[in-house]
Parts: sequence; structure tokens; C-alpha cells
Amino acid sequence: MTNELTPKFNPTEVEAGRYEKWLEADVFKPSGNPDAEPYSIVIPPPNVTGKLHLGHAWDTTLQDIIIRQKRMQGFDTLWLPGMDHAGIATQAKVAARLAEDGILPQDLGREKFLDKVWEWKDEYATTIKEQWGKMGISVDYSRERFTLDGGLSQAVRKVFVQLYNKGWIYRGEKLINWDPKAMTALSDIEVIHKEIDGAFYHITYQIEGSDEFVEIATTRPETFLGDTAVIVNEKDERYKHLVGKNVILPIINRVIPILTDDHADMEKGTGVVKITPAHDPNDFEVAMRHDLPMINMMNNDGTINENGGKYEGLDRFEARKQIVADLKELGQLVDIKPVRHEVGHSERTGVVVEPRLSTQWFVKMDELAKNAIANQTTEDAVEFYPPRFNDTFMQWMENVHDWVISRQLWWGHQIPAWYNEAGEMYVGEEAPEGEGWTQDADVLDTWFSSALWPFSTMGWPDENSADFKRYFPTSTLVTGYDIIFFWVSRMIFQSLEFTGKSPFHNVLIHGLIRDEEGRKMSKSLGNGIDPMDVIEKYGADALRWFLSNGSAPGQDVRFSYDKMDAAWNFINKIWNVSRYILMNAEDVSADAVSSALTKVANKTAGNVTDRWILTRLNDTARRVTEQMDKFEFGVAGHILYNFIWDEFANWYLELTKEVMFGEDEAEKDITRAVLLHVLDQVLRLLHPIMPFFTEEIFEKLPNTSGSIVVAEYPKVRPEFNDDKASEGVAMLIELITAVRNIRAEVNTPLSKAVPMLIKSEHADFLNAVSPYISRFTNPSELTIAKDLAVPEQAMSAVVTGAELYLPLAGLINIEEEIARLEKELAKWQKELDLVNKKLGNERFVANAKAEVVQKEKDKLADYQEKFDTVKARIAELKEN
Repeated sequence: MTNELTPKFNPTEVEAGRYEKWLEADVFKPSGNPDAEPYSIVIPPPNVTGKLHLGHAWDTTLQDIIIRQKRMQGFDTLWLPGMDHAGIATQAKVAARLAEDGILPQDLGREKFLDKVWEWKDEYATTIKEQWGKMGISVDYSRERFTLDGGLSQAVRKVFVQLYNKGWIYRGEKLINWDPKAMTALSDIEVIHKEIDGAFYHITYQIEGSDEFVEIATTRPETFLGDTAVIVNEKDERYKHLVGKNVILPIINRVIPILTDDHADMEKGTGVVKITPAHDPNDFEVAMRHDLPMINMMNNDGTINENGGKYEGLDRFEARKQIVADLKELGQLVDIKPVRHEVGHSERTGVVVEPRLSTQWFVKMDELAKNAIANQTTEDAVEFYPPRFNDTFMQWMENVHDWVISRQLWWGHQIPAWYNEAGEMYVGEEAPEGEGWTQDADVLDTWFSSALWPFSTMGWPDENSADFKRYFPTSTLVTGYDIIFFWVSRMIFQSLEFTGKSPFHNVLIHGLIRDEEGRKMSKSLGNGIDPMDVIEKYGADALRWFLSNGSAPGQDVRFSYDKMDAAWNFINKIWNVSRYILMNAEDVSADAVSSALTKVANKTAGNVTDRWILTRLNDTARRVTEQMDKFEFGVAGHILYNFIWDEFANWYLELTKEVMFGEDEAEKDITRAVLLHVLDQVLRLLHPIMPFFTEEIFEKLPNTSGSIVVAEYPKVRPEFNDDKASEGVAMLIELITAVRNIRAEVNTPLSKAVPMLIKSEHADFLNAVSPYISRFTNPSELTIAKDLAVPEQAMSAVVTGAELYLPLAGLINIEEEIARLEKELAKWQKELDLVNKKLGNERFVANAKAEVVQKEKDKLADYQEKFDTVKARIAELKEN
């Protein structure tokens, strides 16, 4: 049989070769339909330093869900892929690989070293694309970009030159964060503050020409080599007699002045503060106010330079040990007090960062930030999901500092500035004419080029580029909250400056993947999870289901193998349902399905369960689409799960067996058609989340053609809505469930027939569906009536629209039954209290949609009826 599925879902077999088939069929490219609304996403580019991690798998999964759904909905979709050169990280990785062979980058020189980096890029870009394939991401590779390719390099140079000509990029000597391992400047947000064990070293400085000393405290005693003053507060009576005098720095014996400045806090420590302008941001500001000299006492690699006297050449931390020992020997080390404090570390290399005076290139941020802030009050504002991250973005923009953009690296966009021996500087998109010009050796911060990603990938600076005109601004960005500052904010202010538009309409923020204990995944903890290992065991569909259903937008998610098992079980459940349907409906044509559905909608054929499942399918499609549009993938997944597992598989499929095992062939044909249609629609609803196995089953359906990738996404079909059928089957299911629960309570198996009485205003309907009641409850005698005598000794249950009684004389204890009913009464009282509280809330009633308020009122009526019936039954039992 051509459409046969294997008895057990095997993700390896299902996913093998599927991605390549999609690529060969070009199903991921834009439709090119000029009448379709464009929808575009540019992938957050992974850096080319290695394998994808779970966080990036989360990014790509959510984006792929969005783009697959929009593609099925008829949008002209573009998902543009690309990768980031990741300057510091990539250069460090390549340098480490060369070091294994005893080779230093300096041994090769810039050009040959860059050749090695390009080899690395090609190797790992291939790996990343293979991993993208395993994830199933539906990008258009014909538009793939890299942050160092020709088009993006042109965009980077244009942006740099334009900002320079406006005076918004400048070169100057300022205090910056310095990474001694990578030997490069870092921006503020590339510094991670970690709490570590340290100490306050209390040191005395002698007053020049006297035997008096002042005491200072510092966590970095080695920096005294760069001290150029000490300060006290002018209101501090303890030190007024010293202002204007000098102190002698111990060991190096340099004389520096005692000044007054408000930076000295009388209430903190001794009130005397050492000033090291070239190595502390606060001290730098003090030096600027007092025109103090700035002495850099450290080399690029973190060793002490020629200004360090006898400590020259020592590593900064080794110098600290020796300086402390020497101060102790001199008697000028008063005390060492342990302290737990936050210290900046390089986000890329992990080493302790040094504040250091350095000549660098900077972006002046005041006007750029002002534009970004103002834009958030306009119609072009970027919508953050969840909205609270708009506050995060705004607060950072309101407090942003000038951005240091030069990096002392070889891998990256080389700064388009040239110098000659006459001391002249030229900035331009191309090298200046003539001899004697040397290009600035530094490169730009990786985030400078990544900030242009949404529009540079679309062909900008050519604003007549077809893709730029068609797909920019992009529709949605998906990323983690940890790079709002690094990337999202920079894309916004650069896009506003150079295109006059926001780079995207929506930003969906997700959290971090944590381990089962809630810890952040890290190499040091050894708790990292490789998504490729998960895929190998469970398949990409199961991983994607977990990632999309793990949490709400903006929230962290804990990885769990139990959840992966549950995801695999869910897929296997659908697989088995599909096998059953295909085995029973392999020859049903598309025309037959269409004809059958029309008859069911017109109520000229089919039964109440068929109309019920089609109504429930409509409701599911509506609710799932609403939640997907709000990026609430977890809620959408929950709705799908409940419909597929509970209503479709556990109930409708079982209810159809009453027909499938019967004799009426015409009714069987209707049921087969409905089964096929619902399965078809379920696969389409699931496809954006779980693309591989849905395609595998979809292509085996007897009435479909082409790829599910471009199949139409389910829409609500009003002709299928049947509220009476929906309410009726809901009552039927509630009755069957109640009988099963009662049987379980008195340990009476389904195989043992027992008498059953049902009292209901809907007796006519329940008699019509009595074959279902009989099949699933096994009554020895079934009585259904609008009015009937209630047996004295009977287990009872109240469901919506009916009362159920099982006369089980000899099997029940009246007192226990009363106790059980009293628990049920308490349950309905609790439900009533909740609904009454909600309806008693004037704000809820005034602001909620009318249908939502009515739904609560309907609940109130239903719960009240159940409460009253149970209460009356308790009274009857107590009387007897």
C-alpha cells in the first residue's frame, strides 16, 4: 500500500532527505505574487565560531514557525539567511587553533592570518547550514548574506563616512574597557560584571616634608603606579590642613598633589581617594576637571609598562602580589580586608577587563538615541512582545554612552580612515589618491555591521533594490532578551538614521534556555545541551515542539528530557491516528471528501459527532490563528494538543467506530471523508511547528498533492459551525466520563453491565445517541427520560444538561456517597465563587468583550444548576 505508515514513528527515517527535497523544489523562495502582502524576516545571524546552541535553535524555530504559517496563509514571504563574522570570538578561535601548532598570528602577518580565518569561516558556515537543515528552517539560500561580503562592506563604509561627516563619529583619547587577552577595546555592553572574591588593600601615602601619612583603600593596588593625585572633600575638616600639599607615592617615590573634589565621600572609608585617571572612569572625570596628567601603566597584554619602574614586564596580577609584599615590607600596608565585589569581565574571552586610557573611534550617541526614543511615540514604533521590553529598550537608550567602535583586531571591517606622514587623516568610502597613505589598522566592532543587517542584506545602499523596496522594513525579529542592547537597539537607531524607517514592525523576545534545575547553561557547569544530540535521539519535530511550547514570550524555559519524551509521544500518537485513518480511507478522493463535507454541513448526511468535530476544528483553527498572531506559541500549542489528543484522537476517533464497525456503507463514506479532512487540517495546523512528519503524512493522504509547505493554512468555515451538535456531544462525553468515574470509584469494571438512568430535558437527543452511550458505558438497562423516579440507592452525577444515576444496590455505602457528593458540592461552590467574583468586578464587566462576559454568565448558570442538583440529591439521600 503506497500510503502505508510504519507501525512506529521513527524521526530518523521521516526526516532523512526531507530538507534536501524542499530545497530542490524551491518551496522556500518568495512566491513573487505581486498581489500578496509581503512578510519578511532576516535571521539573527549566528557567528561562525562553531556549532549552533540551544538559544539559536530557539530563535530559528520561532522564526520558522512564523514564516511557515505566513507562507501557508498566502503571504509573499522572504526569510533571508546569513551569518556574522564575530570579530573577537572568531579571531580568538583561529588564533587558538594556530597555537596548537605553535604558530602565532604575528608569525603569519595580517593577510595570511586572514586567509586562515576565511578557511575557518567556510568550514563552520558549512556546519551551521547543515545544522539549519536538521532544524528544518525554511530560508531562501539564494539570498544568503555574510557580514563581510562585498555588499555589506559597501554599506558599512557608507554609514561610517556619513556619520563621520556629520560629526557623529570621532576619534579621540578616552577611558575605555580593555580586554588584555584579545588585546582590544570593548564597548560597555561587552563587559559582564561578575561577583568575585577580592580585597580592600589599605595603604598609607606619606605627606611630603613631614612624618604624617594619609590612608587610602583600593581593590587594585597595582594601579598606584599610575596615580597623579589624591583628593579629599573640601568640607572634610580632617584634611583641610593638607590641601595644596603633596604626597609621596611609595616605592616609586613620585610626588603628587592633594586636591579637593566632591568625588571624595567623607562618609566612605578614610575620605581620601587616590586618582588614577588612565585606569578608572571616575578618576578620569576628576582628572578632566583638574587638568591632571594621565599615566598609562599597562601594556596591551595586561603587563606593566615602562611607567611601572621595577615592576615593568610583570603580569598585572603578579605585579599586585609583589607590590603588596613590598608595601608590607615598607610598613605602608595597613590592612587587607576581604570583600565580595563585582568585577567586569570580557564577554568574549572571560578575562578581567581593565579600564584604560586609549585612542579609539567612537560613535556620538546623543542624536541617534534621541531619534530612536522619539520614534517609539509614532506610528512607526517597534512593537515589543512582551511590551515590557519596550521599557528595557527605552531605559537603555535614555542612558546610553558614546559607543567605542574600533577594535584592535585583524578580522573585521577595516576602518575607512587613512593617515600620511604629514599627520593628515582622510576618511572616505575608498582609499585616497596618491602615495604615502596608510589605512587605520583597527577594525570596526562586529555590532557596527550587524546593526545594518535588516537593510544592508536587502541591497541597501541601493534604495532601488527590488528586495529593499519590496521587503523592507522587515516584519518580525525574534531574539533573546540578552541582546536587546547589543543588537536590537543598534538596528533601530541605525535604520532610522539611514532609511528613515524602523527596521522591523515587531520584536518577539524570548528568554534563555536553562537546565532542569533552572541554571544557565555554561561550559563551567558542564550542563550544556547540543541541539543536534537532541535531534539525533528525538528528531527535529520533537525539539521544535518543546521549544515552541516551553514558555510564554520573554520567559526562560527549562530543558527537560521528560518534556522531550512527551513531545515524541505526542507525535507518535498523531502518527498512529494517521495510520488508522489511512488504513480505513485509502481510496477516498478529494471530490468525495468535498461532497461529504457539503452534505454534513447541510445536515443531509453524517451524524452529530461529525458535525461536532467539524465545529471543534473550526474553533481550534480560529483560536490557534489568534494565538499565533500574538506570538503566543505555547498557548497555540496547548490548544492544538488538547484538540488533537483529547477531542480528535480519544473521542471522535473512538466514536467513529460505532459507524466503522456498522453496516451502513453510506454513513461509513461520510465518516471516512470527515476523518481525512480533519487529519488534513490538523497536519496543516501543526506544520509550522513540526514540519517533517507532517509533510511525511500529508503526502500519503489520498486526496492531496504538492508540498504541505505551500498548502493553504486552515481557515474557519462558518458552514461547519453547529452549536447544538457541539453542546450535545459535549454532554455525551461528560456523561460517558461520569459513568467511567463512578465505575472506578466502586471498582465495577466496564465489562460488567449495570443499569443506568438518565434524567434530562434533552432526552430526545440522548436517546438518538444512545448507541454511543451503550458502546462506551455498557449498561444492562438504559433508561433516558425527561422525568423519572430517582432510585434510593444509586451513585449519581450531575453533568451539563443531565442527571445520571447508577442503581448499584449492595455496592455503595450511603454515607460514603453523601460524603462524595458533599465534596462535589464544595467544588461547584468554589466555581460559583470564582465566577461571581469575576462578574462582580465592575472593571471586568465594563472592559471585557461582550462575548467574554456572556461566557462567564453562562458558566454561572451551569454551575448553579449543578450545585442545586447535587444539593437536592444530598438532601434526598439524607432523608432516606
